[in-house]
This record gives sequence, C-alpha cells and structure tokens, in this order.
Amino acid sequence: MQNSYCTIASLNWSDTFGSARVPISTKDWSFLGGTDHPKQPATSLNMISHDELKQKQRHLREGFPEDIGLRIHRAISWVGRAEKEKQDYDAAFIFLWIAFNSAYAGEAEGDAERSLGERQQFIDLIDRLVERDADGRLYTAVWDRFRGPIATLMENRFVYRPFWLNQNGIPGNENWAKRFKSSAERFVRSMADKDTAYVLREVFDRLYMLRCQMMHGGTTWNSKVNRQQVRDGAQILQTLLPVMLDIMMDNPEDDWGRPFYPVVTVPAARGSAGQRRI
Repeated sequence: MQNSYCTIASLNWSDTFGSARVPISTKDWSFLGGTDHPKQPATSLNMISHDELKQKQRHLREGFPEDIGLRIHRAISWVGRAEKEKQDYDAAFIFLWIAFNSAYAGEAEGDAERSLGERQQFIDLIDRLVERDADGRLYTAVWDRFRGPIATLMENRFVYRPFWLNQNGIPGNENWAKRFKSSAERFVRSMADKDTAYVLREVFDRLYMLRCQMMHGGTTWNSKVNRQQVRDGAQILQTLLPVMLDIMMDNPEDDWGRPFYPVVTVPAARGSAGQRRI
C-alpha cells in the first residue's frame, strides 16, 4: 500500500510549470532583526567518505548489537554505490535515499496498526540523532550546505507538498504560496537559533517529497527541467547521511529499532553442507 503523503502529492508531475523557485526573502535576512545571516559555526565540516565510514564500521562492529550492525552495514554499502555516480544525480539520490531508509525503516513497517508511517519514522530518527549530536556536527553539516543546495531546495516549490495538493485540486491549499514563504522564513530563523532538529525535519520533508516524485514515476530521468532539485537533493544527502551514520556508530547501545527485513538463515540446498544466509 502506497503512503498517501507520497502518492497524492506526486500526481500529475509536469515539466511545464516554468521556474521552480518562488521568490522569498531569505537572502536579505531582514526578518532576523538586521542580522546579515545565521552565525556560521567556528569549524567547517570535513566530508566523511564511504571508505572512512567502512573503516570505522570494521573497527567497531564486533561491539555492535546485531540490529544496528545490520543497519549500518546496509546503509554504508549504498553510500559507497552512490559515490560512484559522479554525473548521474538521479541515481545518486536514489542510492542515498536507500541508505537513509536502511537507517530508519523499522519492524512496524509491516503492521498497519503499529506503523507511524515512513515520514514519521525518519522524523523520529532525526530527533534522536540531534539529541546524540553533542558536538553539533549536524548543524555544521547543514551550515556547510545552507548557502548552496539547501537554500535553493527551500525555495523550490516543486518539493513543497501543498503546491502539489493545490495543483491536483485538493481544497484548502489555495494559499500554498503564502505558507511556502512563511515556512522559508521560519527555516532561516531556526538556522539562526540553531534549532537543528527543526531545520533537518524541514530539509528531509522536502527531500521526501522529491523521493516520492522519483519513486512513483513523477519525474523523467536526466530531465533538464528538474535538474536543480535532484542535484541539490543528492548533494545534501551526500553531506548529511554520512554524519548521521557516524553518530549512530558512536551510540551503538541505543535502541535504533529492529529492521523489518533481517538476515534470514535457511538450510543449504540438498547435497551442500551447512546453512546459507539471505
């Protein structure tokens, strides 16, 4: 069953709307009481590569509980695959989202009565990661991308759900542009206030909308029209996701949830010794 949050907003994706950006006042920061921009962290973030994540995982995995060990192993494998896509941003985004999905998808996925929904699952993960991020690495990661891909993403109506609800004639969304501007202004205030959890929730809410469009056939591969949000999305995930996985590895004792698709041990085929894992 498809997630309604995803499905209803990804209908009728079109390449005919023109510019994706809606002018908003985030560039002059006038609503921040005269502040030119949110205060930049004193230290810049060093990008974490797949090889660095893998090396750390190999060093620590003997002490990992099985569930987080499996999550991290799977997520890192997809990060590595995404790194190979230097030009294909569609593929890179999809591989990185699979990696992110590996980090948060839980056992409740298969139980409609218990499931919080995919979006709520990753929001819960973000909140927990921010709580464990004592050094503010996630805020620094957001800042490193704020003036570029994140700022552009937050100005892009094509990854804003109320825009699509209105486009598809869903009542109550006629004022989407006003709400869009207000959300962008609150986003910048939250950056200034270092409200990392809110900032990340907003960023991943937009990325989730992009994920829905792509995975439900609402985009064209390598389309010139939607290049901006796909490129921005891939670059944002490439920055944030390794930091998230690094924080999870630093806190293996936490309950990160049981994966819904664990490794299953089955008897080997007749004539073969032992068992095999699938």
